[in-house]
Amino acid sequence: MRLVPTVRRSAAGLVLGLVLLGSAGPALAEDARPTVDPSAPTPTAPYEGGPPQGHAPDGSTVGGEALDTRGLVTVTGAPALPEGIDAHGWLVADATTGAVLGAQDPHGRYYPASTLKTLTLLTLAPLLDHGLVVEGTAEDEAIEGSRVGLVRGGQYPVDLLFRALVMQSGNDAANALARAAGGVESAVAAMNETAERIGAMDTVVGTPSGLDVAGQSCSPYDLALIMRQLVADPYDLDVLQTRTAQIPAVPGLSEGYQIQTQDSLLDTYPGTLGGKNGFTDAARHTFVAAAERDGRRLVVSVMQAERYPVSARDQAVRLLDWGFAVPADSAGVGRLVDPGEVPTAVVPEASETADGQLSADDAETLSASAARTRGPDVALVRSGSDAESPWVPIGLAVGAVGVVTATVVARRRAVRPVHRGGPAAGSPRRRPPSPPPAGRGPA
Repeated sequence: MRLVPTVRRSAAGLVLGLVLLGSAGPALAEDARPTVDPSAPTPTAPYEGGPPQGHAPDGSTVGGEALDTRGLVTVTGAPALPEGIDAHGWLVADATTGAVLGAQDPHGRYYPASTLKTLTLLTLAPLLDHGLVVEGTAEDEAIEGSRVGLVRGGQYPVDLLFRALVMQSGNDAANALARAAGGVESAVAAMNETAERIGAMDTVVGTPSGLDVAGQSCSPYDLALIMRQLVADPYDLDVLQTRTAQIPAVPGLSEGYQIQTQDSLLDTYPGTLGGKNGFTDAARHTFVAAAERDGRRLVVSVMQAERYPVSARDQAVRLLDWGFAVPADSAGVGRLVDPGEVPTAVVPEASETADGQLSADDAETLSASAARTRGPDVALVRSGSDAESPWVPIGLAVGAVGVVTATVVARRRAVRPVHRGGPAAGSPRRRPPSPPPAGRGPA
C-alpha cells in the first residue's frame, strides 16, 4: 500500500501555491468535477431520493465496477449482515490489502458533516509546523456548530488544534488551522487536491469543518480511503488516539480546562485505532473508524444514519464485527485505490495547425471544456500565438511567493503567533462554549 507522501512543513507555502497552479490542468477535463455553490441556500435535510453518485473523471467507478451500485454488495461467502444497519451508505474494507468486504451505496455523495475533519487532518498535518502558535479571533468565537472554546487573544499551538479538531470536533479549531494554512480558501483548495491525489473522487470540500454547504460531499468509499491513510501515519494515528488535552487559560477571558475525546470506541471496543463522528441536519449521523484484531486492520464508514434504534457508532461496531468474521483471504468486491492511481483529468486530444498552434475548432472545444469547469467568463485556451493559459503565470507567481514563504518559515520555526487582532480592552470573561442553537446543528 502506498501512502500520501509526507510534505515538509517548511514547504507549506510552495505546496499551497502549486495547488492553485495544478488546478489549471483539470479545467481541460471533459468531465469536470462537481463544485460547491456557496451562493445556494444551506442544505437543511438529506437529498430527496438519495444523493448523486460519484465516479472517476473518465466516468469509471473508482475501486472496481462491482462498486457501481446504489444497493448492497458483499463478498461471496460472507456471513449474514448484522441487524440494525439502517445507514443509507456504508463500507467495510481491509485497510492493509484494500479489499472491500461489503458496502451499501459506496459512491453515494452524501453530506459528510464533521467526518470531513479527517481530511482536514490528513491535509494540513504535513503542511503546518506543529509548534506554531495561532492566536484566537472573534471569528473563532462566533463560528457555528460544535466548538472547543477558542477565544480571541488565546495562544493555541497547532498540535493542540489538531487534537481539538478530532477530539471535540471543534469548528473553531478547524477555522484556526485554516487560517494558519493561509486562509479558508487555501485550506479548502489543499483539501480538494488531497482528495484527488488519494483517489477520493466523490469528495468535494467547501469548508474545513464539514459545516454544510450546497455541493459539499463525501462518500462511504472516500471516508474509508481517508481513514486508511490516517491510521498508517504515526502522527495522525496519535492524534486519533488522544484521550485528553488541556486548553490553555486566557487571562481575563477564560480559565484553562481539560477536553476529552468524543470517540468512546477507544475505551469500549478493543483494537480501536481511531474514529470520528459527525452530525448536521442535512448529513444526519455519520461515522468513520478503524480497528485492528489479530494483526488485521479494518476501516468502516457509515453515512446518513439515525440515532435510533441503533446509533451510527454502534452500526459501525456491528459492521466491524461482521468484517472481522469475513475470511481474511477474501478477494473483495472491489478495492481501495492507492494515491495517484486514479487519473484526475481527461484531456481531449487536439490537433495543431501548420505553424504549430491549435486549430480554431480544437481551441474552441478546449475553451468550452474550460468554461464548464471555471465558468463562461474564463477561457483557458485560445488559438493563435496568444494560446496561453492566464492561470499558468498566476500559478507560477503564487508558487514563487510560496517559495519565499517557505524560506521565511524555515528560518522562523520558533514558536510565533498567527493573529488577527488581539482581545479588546475590557472584554468580558469568557466561559467554555455552550451547546449550539437549534438549526443545522454541529458539524
